[in-house]
Amino acid sequence: MRSVGVEGWRGHLAALGVVALLILTLFHRDVAGMVSIWWNASTFGHCLFIPFLIAWLVQQRLPGLRQLRPVAWAPGLLWMALGAFAWLLGAAAGVALFRHAAIILMLQGSVVTLLGPAVARALLFPLFYAFFMIPVGEELVAPLQLITARLCMVFLGIVGVPAHLDGIFITTQTGYFRVAEACSGAKFVIAMTAYGVLVCNVCFSSWVRRILFLVGALLLAVLANGLRAFATIWVAHLTSIETAVGFDHVIYGWVFFAIIMVVAMAVAWPFFDRRPGDPWFDPAKFRATTRGRLPLIVAGGAASALVLTPPVWLIVSAAASKPLPAAPLLPPVKGWVLTPAQPTYPWRPRFDGADYLVLGRYRNPAGEVVDLAIATFDRQDEGRELVGFAQGVVDPDQRWSWSSPAPAPANGRGEQITAPGPVVRHAVSFYKVGDAAVTGSAPRVKIDTMFARLLGRDQRAAAIIVSAEERQGKPADPAIALFLQDIGDVKDLADRSLGIR
Repeated sequence: MRSVGVEGWRGHLAALGVVALLILTLFHRDVAGMVSIWWNASTFGHCLFIPFLIAWLVQQRLPGLRQLRPVAWAPGLLWMALGAFAWLLGAAAGVALFRHAAIILMLQGSVVTLLGPAVARALLFPLFYAFFMIPVGEELVAPLQLITARLCMVFLGIVGVPAHLDGIFITTQTGYFRVAEACSGAKFVIAMTAYGVLVCNVCFSSWVRRILFLVGALLLAVLANGLRAFATIWVAHLTSIETAVGFDHVIYGWVFFAIIMVVAMAVAWPFFDRRPGDPWFDPAKFRATTRGRLPLIVAGGAASALVLTPPVWLIVSAAASKPLPAAPLLPPVKGWVLTPAQPTYPWRPRFDGADYLVLGRYRNPAGEVVDLAIATFDRQDEGRELVGFAQGVVDPDQRWSWSSPAPAPANGRGEQITAPGPVVRHAVSFYKVGDAAVTGSAPRVKIDTMFARLLGRDQRAAAIIVSAEERQGKPADPAIALFLQDIGDVKDLADRSLGIR
């Protein structure tokens, strides 16, 4: 097949450039936020290389691309519409992940719309690989903390070191260790996924070998991180805490990950079945279609209109925020009185941007002590949200750490958190947005917020947290359960705090 030439591409690439520039300009805050995460969060540092890898993958396919003829293709607008809708939902719900994913979807859709199905098929893997620019995976931190802690216990048992596990905290004769967020191995698993998928495409043709390599590489990353954490504790047991900290600093980081990558490649090398000179695709099989073709100017105009629709919708449908009453009052609770007694370790929930945050401590005749916190927002915006990173029960600046889930009512969220000492505290959180039901689910809060913004409903929001310390080995859950029983309907308390009648 002969080359189509530059002339067949020039107009389509120009249109693609205009639409891509419109997307990046219109949503520049989300683009900047995504790049900021790449730069500042070590978990997503590998994302900085993804654009360059995509450019390299496209460059590898240039000989075949030159033999294809780009066309404007109407079905590609469906992918752009999906991206525009995802951004609208993400903006309404305050979910950055949706907005970041939406930008990638819209950019992918613009390629499909303005270059056509044949080119899109030829660029299928580079387009797919763009998803790895989305900073997603923080949800893996808590489960991986638990897995790492349990792996440590297994390895400690093998070498005969007595240890006790409580959530993510491990106690040995030497000291008290916490599997911190940075030690969970999440960044290794996320980076290994991106690296493993790239290797699968570049080095393997067989899908069976691709799946085996990727699964093996991920298991290796998790196991190796568990060994690293165990080694730190073991060194502390054999020497001292100070020596273990120095050891951990030496083996931790991207150098450690690079070693794991080398091991994975060394094991997989004999099984590579794709030769360096093999073509990426057969241009003869990617014939241009006549179905769904559009004039280029029409496709470009439709793509631009789809990109502009979500921000315009939010402007038109924005609801006026209803005012909050004065600061919420701590309610009288039968059988409990407010007490000035201080906690063993200072605790205060964190709600950045809240209009009001009140905190009271109650004691009953049995000597049980419970804390009640009420936070209210007249509306939620970026940086002032009911649920989000470092919002709620755990304030990292106070040196509290999430430890494990804890018992809670069906409409609440229970958490165990731990401070230096160690001091263990249980907390049950309830959230309410406008007229929606009380919930302990963060995703449900986002959904309720989304509907409030999209449909012009009441956006006032409240968080109610009931918390208690474990004292002298006495569990906190019975005191929390008794306080919730005596306080009555949490929904009524939330409605009174928001001024909803």
